[in-house]
Amino acid sequence: MNKEQLSDWVATCCKVGTLPIAPGTWGSLAAVSVWFLVINYITPIYFILLTSIIFVIGVITSTIVSRDLSSPDPSRVVIDEWVGQWIALFFVPKSLYYGLISFVLFRLFDIWKPLYIKQMEKYSGGLGIMMDDVGAGTAALIFTHVILLLL
Repeated sequence: MNKEQLSDWVATCCKVGTLPIAPGTWGSLAAVSVWFLVINYITPIYFILLTSIIFVIGVITSTIVSRDLSSPDPSRVVIDEWVGQWIALFFVPKSLYYGLISFVLFRLFDIWKPLYIKQMEKYSGGLGIMMDDVGAGTAALIFTHVILLLL
């Protein structure tokens, strides 16, 4: 496996991003599923650290895939959805219900791109691919916790 193939495999989250319909939604759903499996075994600080490491890996691999496909933001790259979704899940209690709230909010912010989120796409390469999802994840995180406080 060469560098480009490995980058594609990582950036597509083990080829989840190659699903023909709604790859970003599938990438987010995969992220929620893995969160649900691992959240009891790592502390919140380690979860944030792991998310940060995946962010850096995402910038590198999505830059390579973007260049190889001559596309500024290939739909098959879903590592950005993974990171954004995990940000939206920071400090959320393990619950299918709360995970679903976070998932829906993240997808809405990621698709709609209100406020500052659209502006975050202006960065070039992998950073631009990743940053709008960081913004969407941050907005979803805030709104998820507001909902948790109101419930």
